Amino acid sequence: MSSLDPLTYSLRRSFAVGDRRALALLVGGLLLLPLIGAALVVGVHPVVAVALPLALVAAALLLRTPMWGLYGVIAVAVLLPFAALPFSIGFKPTFLDVMVGASFFVWFMTLLAGRARGLRFAPFSLLIVIFVAIALAAFVGGLQHAALDKQTLRRFVELLLGVGIFFVVVDYVRSREQLAALALLLMWCGFGSALIGILLYLLPHELSNQLLNQLTRFDYPGGFVLRFILDDPALNQRAISTSVDPNVFGGLLIMLTAFTAPQIAAERPLLPRGLAILMTGTMGLALALTFSRGSMAGLVVALTPLILLRYRWLLPYAVVGVLLLLLLPQAQDYIGHFIAGVRGEDLATQMRFGEYKDALRLIQRYPWLGVGFSGAPDIDLYVGVSSVYLLIASQMGLIGLTAYLLVLAAFFLFVIGSLRRIRRRTTLAEPLLLGGASAIFGAAFAGIFDHHFFDVAFPHFATLFWLLMGVAVAARYVAMADHADSAAPHANPLSALWDGAV
Repeated sequence: MSSLDPLTYSLRRSFAVGDRRALALLVGGLLLLPLIGAALVVGVHPVVAVALPLALVAAALLLRTPMWGLYGVIAVAVLLPFAALPFSIGFKPTFLDVMVGASFFVWFMTLLAGRARGLRFAPFSLLIVIFVAIALAAFVGGLQHAALDKQTLRRFVELLLGVGIFFVVVDYVRSREQLAALALLLMWCGFGSALIGILLYLLPHELSNQLLNQLTRFDYPGGFVLRFILDDPALNQRAISTSVDPNVFGGLLIMLTAFTAPQIAAERPLLPRGLAILMTGTMGLALALTFSRGSMAGLVVALTPLILLRYRWLLPYAVVGVLLLLLLPQAQDYIGHFIAGVRGEDLATQMRFGEYKDALRLIQRYPWLGVGFSGAPDIDLYVGVSSVYLLIASQMGLIGLTAYLLVLAAFFLFVIGSLRRIRRRTTLAEPLLLGGASAIFGAAFAGIFDHHFFDVAFPHFATLFWLLMGVAVAARYVAMADHADSAAPHANPLSALWDGAV
């Protein structure tokens, strides 16, 4: 792309062949726009007058390439994960449904149009297909003891589409411009969500709650939505940002903080190092304010191999940072909360142990394909446990859990083999591969204590998890294909997004 700004570049390219008819349509549209807007304000509602043109522009972009859909998936999953459209079509479609659907539709149409250069898969793609097939078998099997309802079917489909976004990313993201665009958007959205979480934490409770209640028009929960340790307002508040739940917010920040962290020490970072440090530190602080012990442990686990195996010179700084954190007076409540959880002394941990015991009873009774996604068949059992592995075993049996673990093992073996091949190359793709692998590693560990990473109630979590895995795989292919990686090390976010899409 030339040095022209994105809008000028696009317009000149559109009219390069002298298409006067397109110019006439553009001018006519601009003249009619105020009249249409006035009619909507008077006859319908002022909000519609603003929302409809924006929706039309968004639709035009989403139908342009799958990249715009992927941009939308990232932005919605991180910043407005539970937002739904203000109308019903038998159910209220969420913003995430629209973005994921657009990504798949346009990607599929590009295949039908013959623009693809041949489908590209990861070496372990077959394992993911097998995992999805087992999920389908468990879902169908679970209908023997529970009637199918729209909500269960919809959530299950959303979960599978979240897994499927992996294939879209791996196949379509083939250039370093596309890869850089997705990576930058992930980092900036994570940073934005962390800032929102910190701001809402610092504001007076009444004002924070009032601001969050503005989201009720998008089907967010209303009332008093702030969260506290043990749900006691006398104890410390827990940061939630727009994620509703502090553990959901913490799990989100595990992945995005770990994904951004390699930019601090990379030889070819996408961001200036000072900005990378600021963004990573802000996300780490927001995660600490969630008081989510599993999430903090997950982030530590995610970053430890990164520092010990790739950026050892960061180890002294990491040790100093941890010591300072432990010595701060403000951190003492957090440390006490963490120690109480390790010892099993607080109510939340004791309840979690009870969930583990009940889940093991369910798995023992239905070991092979689980009970499906519609609920437990026996009155003395229930499906719900704070561990993604026990949850998968409950719903998909030991067969499903084995397939999930095999996918994770195959992915990490793929990463290890890829790092051996690109280690000596100075490439912007390497820190993205490391970041994606660290994010998945941290999430895999946090999954021992958390269920959000593959739960039908949180489809945005599964979508981000598999999207980050796809970004890591795409980074490996970009690094291998581009021997002379000549992209500027500090990419302009707006131009990178545009270049990645066009």
